[in-house]
Amino acid sequence: MENSSSSVGGARYRLGMRWDHLFDDLSGQLEHELQSEQADLQQEEERLRLGRLPLRDRLVALRSAREASAARVRVRVRSGEIIRLRLVTVGRDWMAGDLDEPPGRDQAIIPFSAVDALLLDPVQAIVSLDPVVERSELAARLGIAFLLRDLCRRRAVVTVRTLAGDATGTIDRVGRDHLDLAEHDRDRVRRTSDVHQVRVVPTEQVLLVRL
Repeated sequence: MENSSSSVGGARYRLGMRWDHLFDDLSGQLEHELQSEQADLQQEEERLRLGRLPLRDRLVALRSAREASAARVRVRVRSGEIIRLRLVTVGRDWMAGDLDEPPGRDQAIIPFSAVDALLLDPVQAIVSLDPVVERSELAARLGIAFLLRDLCRRRAVVTVRTLAGDATGTIDRVGRDHLDLAEHDRDRVRRTSDVHQVRVVPTEQVLLVRL
């Protein structure tokens, strides 16, 4: 009887071991499937995010990158000229920053409508895809017309670049889709006697505003 009892106990022990292995396998498979499902969900969410990603967000990501070199971008405008810019501010439909040539002297504003392409290195291209949270949403609400009106109010001497070339002077007024530039020498303040002519420029023709 002892042998029979021992045999039954051994069979139960082996059966219990087999069940333990079975449940371990099932648990492992379930965990693997859940992880795969979560990975697939994350990949799909990322594809959807990238599909909705606007150019502005990529510029904000470059400006906000930990590496300062990421914010130094090359922008090819519609004229074919390549502008080297250290991004400082990204507005609703414009970017602004310091010009690299000559370094540290002038600033420039480039409307998005003037951009033919951003010329990024492979690292910048990846960094520009990072999701970012802006410290302030004010710049995101300010359009190029607001910025031009502010320059007009300040009576700043600027150079406006279009496909036809550069014109220097002071912005007298900004309409819904154009600006009036009173042309005069850069080293002079705006006086009627020094104004050569008033150039009315459609805003969509502006490639760059240099300060």
